[in-house]
Amino acid sequence: MGFSYKPLFRLLIDRNMKKTDLLTEVGLSSATLAKLSKGEPLSGESIEKLCLYFKCQVGELVEYLFTDVPPKTPNTASAPQPKGAHKRSPPPRSPRIRHSTKS
Repeated sequence: MGFSYKPLFRLLIDRNMKKTDLLTEVGLSSATLAKLSKGEPLSGESIEKLCLYFKCQVGELVEYLFTDVPPKTPNTASAPQPKGAHKRSPPPRSPRIRHSTKS
């Protein structure tokens, strides 16, 4: 899915602000406002301006949604296997003891 700026939008509502107030009060560009509305990534400079203005951490403004990313599994099943690696090897044999038949 990507970035979500819902925490920032909630903060704007709590402070009785509009998105366009970010142009004048924070110094963001109209292109940056468009990125906010589309959920696109912002530059580090824009995020820094927002953090300084609201005196908060990045996580209070932005969240990343992992809905389109498959969960990682700890095994290495996706790694290519050598030919025949899927077959199990037989257990090791114990050494044979030879008995002498001569007397």
